[in-house]
Amino acid sequence: MTNYSTSTAAFQETSAVQTALGSTRRSASRLALAATLACAALTSLVASPVQAAPIDSLVKSVKFDDVDGVNKLLAKGMDPNSVDNQGYPLLVIAAREKSDKVGAALLANPKTDIEIQDKAGENAMMMAALNGDLDFVNQLIAKDAEVNKKGWAPLHYAAANGHDDIVKVLLDHSAYVDAGSPNGTTPLMMAARGGHVSTVKLLLDNGADLTVKNQIGLTALDFAKTYKEPDVVEGLTARLQQMQQK
Repeated sequence: MTNYSTSTAAFQETSAVQTALGSTRRSASRLALAATLACAALTSLVASPVQAAPIDSLVKSVKFDDVDGVNKLLAKGMDPNSVDNQGYPLLVIAAREKSDKVGAALLANPKTDIEIQDKAGENAMMMAALNGDLDFVNQLIAKDAEVNKKGWAPLHYAAANGHDDIVKVLLDHSAYVDAGSPNGTTPLMMAARGGHVSTVKLLLDNGADLTVKNQIGLTALDFAKTYKEPDVVEGLTARLQQMQQK
């Protein structure tokens, strides 16, 4: 006679095993499908390498002064006022990297905004002045770029690094010699801070006021003293004495 409880237990055990086996087969099937898909995706990646985005190619061409590459991409409809992933416009990048050929190509494009600024408020004229790139400055001036930008101006940037040739060009094109930055700093103060004796003299000879104070009450002489520039201190002190004797 068959033991009912034993038979039932055996049946239940068999069913459990079959269920487990079925579950295992389904899991294996899903794993196999996932592996197939993964292999297919990997094959696709190997077969089709990721292409650089057009903007990345354009930015790279600007940095390396690749004017042909820039012109090709612009001819395909790229915006000459595009910015890189850090918000730097192409024209500002060209000025920063001294990519003069690309700069000329961008300036020749009627769609280019020659006053376009980066997130810090710097434009191509300012960067070219800072870098001592006289050719780029002249190209921008020829396109009627603003010499007297409000706030920090190109003259501040040229004076900060002692680029006398650019300081002279800017002054010759009516740059305001005592231009005040947002905190009242003048180009003369920047030149004094950097210890650029010849630039200080050039600015003074073109009417810079050495008595002007910034918002915290510092003059160009104070800047020279603070940044320990003895030659500038001596020169400014002599000029101040001459003024007082008149």
